[in-house]
Amino acid sequence: MTTDHDPAVTPAASPARPRPAYGKETWKEIVFLLSNLLTTLVGFVYAVVSVLLGVGLSVTVVGLPLLALGLGGARLLGRSERARGRALLGVAVPEPSPLPRHDGFLPWLWTALKDPVAWRTQLYGLIRLPWGILTFTVTLVSLVVLWPVLPFVSRWLANADRGMVRGLLAPSDELERRIAELESDRGVVVDTAAADLRRIERDLHDGAQARLVALAMGLGLAKEKLHDDPEAAAAMVDEAHGEVKLALQELRDLARGIHPAVLTDRGLGPALSSVSARCTVPVTVHADLRERPAEAIEGIAYFTVSELLQNVSKHSRARSASVEVWRAGDRLMLQVRDDGAGGARLDGGTGLAGLAERLGAVDGVLVVDSPEGGPTTVTAELPWRGRPSAR
Repeated sequence: MTTDHDPAVTPAASPARPRPAYGKETWKEIVFLLSNLLTTLVGFVYAVVSVLLGVGLSVTVVGLPLLALGLGGARLLGRSERARGRALLGVAVPEPSPLPRHDGFLPWLWTALKDPVAWRTQLYGLIRLPWGILTFTVTLVSLVVLWPVLPFVSRWLANADRGMVRGLLAPSDELERRIAELESDRGVVVDTAAADLRRIERDLHDGAQARLVALAMGLGLAKEKLHDDPEAAAAMVDEAHGEVKLALQELRDLARGIHPAVLTDRGLGPALSSVSARCTVPVTVHADLRERPAEAIEGIAYFTVSELLQNVSKHSRARSASVEVWRAGDRLMLQVRDDGAGGARLDGGTGLAGLAERLGAVDGVLVVDSPEGGPTTVTAELPWRGRPSAR
């Protein structure tokens, strides 16, 4: 997945440190102010022509599509202005998220027409023409006859430009941040689902499928020997019966890995008691839940605790562990503790980083407290998202 965001770019404040009167920053500001005349003229003409043309022809079938295309072009002009601001003024505003893609014409049209980033860019182009003429004229005159005060004049004018860039060309912080997070989370969900499908396919191919193929071959041989050597055929059928039991057990384990029946039938508390019984250290489970969360959240909580208990078995060298589950407002809280050696980290190679990503994909949080020598406490927080009431 790709976005227009640059993680290295953060909003910068106006220069406040002492600087040489005719240093590099001053000359960059002068170049910006002198280039304002051309850029503001282009922006003004583009905004007037694209908006008036689209609105004027809106009574026809081509008007609104032209307006939408004009708004798309405004986004490109906004990108160039942000780049100019970054290069010459040090105003590093983040790039807005790209518009979501739609398969149909009407969804694309509606999304383009209500794009706030493009409309703010058009407003930026409309209001800046007088300012561009003013800054070009004042800066040019100062270069010729007001040389001693030029650094102060250019800084004052450039600070006003910085404010316009931040105010009109920066994305809507909270909304854009949320869009970017959701796009990133969607990629995590897709990758996780793909990995789970590959795991299921691999388990079926290497486990139950291979065993069933061998079973079919064994029964075929037994059929051939049924008349000639009944005793050998009976032994082969008996062996095949054992293989059937093993195949059924493997299929049950695989189904339990997809979604355990005890979770569906009895809820999170009994399901966690079941999974804790398979841990190599004694585990106590305390679940204080009067209601059940949404099925998806319940499943994520189950597999989160399951993976954490696997870490306890494999890495902790613990003598005991505990699992606590409770509801806090609109959040589902999970906590797994053990008295092991500690030292667990999100980047420690125990799968905690991937688990944190999967929780983040549903607005969840994973916190690890594991000093060297222990104990280790891993707290997971998930949105509650209660089940719809039955009708």
